[in-house]
Amino acid sequence: MLETHGGRFFCKGAAAGNPMGWMHRNEARINPYLPAQMPRLQWQIEADGWLVLGFEYVAGRYPDLSPGSPDLPAVAATLSGMAVALTPCPIPKVQAATVRWAGRVVPEAVDGQTLVHTDVTPHNFLIHAGGVTVVDWSMPCRGAAWIDTALMVVRLIRAGHSPEQAEAWAGHVPVWSTGRPEAVDAFAAGIAALGRDRQQQRPSASHLGPLADAAESWNHYRSGEMPRAGHLVREMPGDAAAGGAPRSTGARTIA
Repeated sequence: MLETHGGRFFCKGAAAGNPMGWMHRNEARINPYLPAQMPRLQWQIEADGWLVLGFEYVAGRYPDLSPGSPDLPAVAATLSGMAVALTPCPIPKVQAATVRWAGRVVPEAVDGQTLVHTDVTPHNFLIHAGGVTVVDWSMPCRGAAWIDTALMVVRLIRAGHSPEQAEAWAGHVPVWSTGRPEAVDAFAAGIAALGRDRQQQRPSASHLGPLADAAESWNHYRSGEMPRAGHLVREMPGDAAAGGAPRSTGARTIA
């Protein structure tokens, strides 16, 4: 955070030659296309070998994703709003989900016309009096509208939900029901394998192990390799019973 006479700014920067610098440039390019409630880029400076971005400062706290948290409805509403506002994808050139997960997930499972965030760690969600703000749009892609919700399912499992509870929560995001069961199954399998590979590639990154475990647990659930827990997440006020894409249970009729 940078305090100036003109106000506060959230700043991020990298050495101009840093291999990860493309993420900052990508975020600066994408920012004008985001919904109005997302922090606007105020300035971009590249000088003396550094690239620095200055965004509107948003004061807030990270959501609690644990079972029964009062923050869960707000997170669901935020993902719902993002999917609506960012369909069709407003950015002319952005990586396709079919490329992002090539070799991990069959293209037809993740193809779509929604701009999806893809990095739904709770540290990228800020809860405040005005609602929820989503930050760090450095590596979105264009794909199926339900992808961010699926990735949040893994985060909920990481936070203590059973896979069944996490999918029940996902049912409160309308686009979740648009995911064909076999497509969600393929995605769950792909990110479980990818998560385990990343953990093995970066053993010193302590957060990757629990996240890989969560993704693996979800994949086992969807493939029928573990019993249903029988416990649903607390129903959100005013909502009907959660729906959404069910796990694989063998033969089924698909509309």
